Amino acid sequence: MTDSMYALVKREAAPGLALERVPLPETGMNDVRIRVHLTAICGTDVHIYHWDEWARAHVRPPIVIGHEYVGEVVEVGSMVDNFAVGDIVSGEGHIVCGKCRNCRAGHRVLCMDTLSVGVERQGAFAEYVVIPKENVVQILPGIPEEIVAIFDPLGNAVHTALKYDLVGEDVLITGAGPIGIMAAAVARHCGARHVVITDMNPYRLGLAKRVVPRCRPVDLRTERLEDVMRGLGMREGFDVGLEMSGAGAALNSMIANMIHGGKIALLGFQKPGTVVDWNSIILNSLTLTGIYGREMFETWYKMMAMVQSGLDLAPLITHRLDFRDYEEGFRAMASGQSGKVILDWTTA
Repeated sequence: MTDSMYALVKREAAPGLALERVPLPETGMNDVRIRVHLTAICGTDVHIYHWDEWARAHVRPPIVIGHEYVGEVVEVGSMVDNFAVGDIVSGEGHIVCGKCRNCRAGHRVLCMDTLSVGVERQGAFAEYVVIPKENVVQILPGIPEEIVAIFDPLGNAVHTALKYDLVGEDVLITGAGPIGIMAAAVARHCGARHVVITDMNPYRLGLAKRVVPRCRPVDLRTERLEDVMRGLGMREGFDVGLEMSGAGAALNSMIANMIHGGKIALLGFQKPGTVVDWNSIILNSLTLTGIYGREMFETWYKMMAMVQSGLDLAPLITHRLDFRDYEEGFRAMASGQSGKVILDWTTA
């Protein structure tokens, strides 16, 4: 092991990234150093790459970005006794304070002082990443590393989808991005009756059908959700709604098509000033819950168990590239003509 490594760095407050050699991160007494095998590009990484309004408000260059990955433990700190060199692992990307009320109550996902790997601290788009031992997740046997590399966003989908009972329910998912498609797969795997996913991107809707053959994609440019519901024999509305798009129109369409007493989980970030029909929410006794991140660490166990029991997300991975070809990967993600994009760091 040398004293430097390749990494994708947000070097300055401007669009783009730089592939550079940077110093190896130090391993503290409670830390684990991971040799990164594969990473996946997230929508957050695309925001940082393009240096949009969100990135300007949250990222302070220079910083190594990236938080979706799988790798191998190569070093453990002196106080680490639950991981060993050679373990195949991933990592929870939210570093919590451990001191606030929610952390002390065991609700770490709700920590108000969370720091995010690859956003507020050094990330995983590199040959090595160091994270606290509390955030390391050992991978159960038989799970392909490509799938582990997308466990971070799958955790978002699982946490959102499992917020409510799905067995025998009719589920509406707005937004056929990768996480929306993952949520459709989870809903079907967990016993939902009808799974309907809406978008206006035909590529993404086609991808949803390949990943989840028994879902019903709806192109809102050419179809009305009400007509689709009628064709499925649905008279009263959807039991569960999973809002993944961050589009106000999609949220309002979901509210309008829920059964009385229906339940909605919102993962997509809505724009400030988004207007909803509050009277429909009140009169129809709807429940709306915001979702962020993953349950630590129940969600990780649930998604590994689902993959072991047959949840197949391999078709969602549409691009596999050498890390040196990262520009191609970011172009694919920004185009809307891709699923998940994997970068291979084992060639470094």
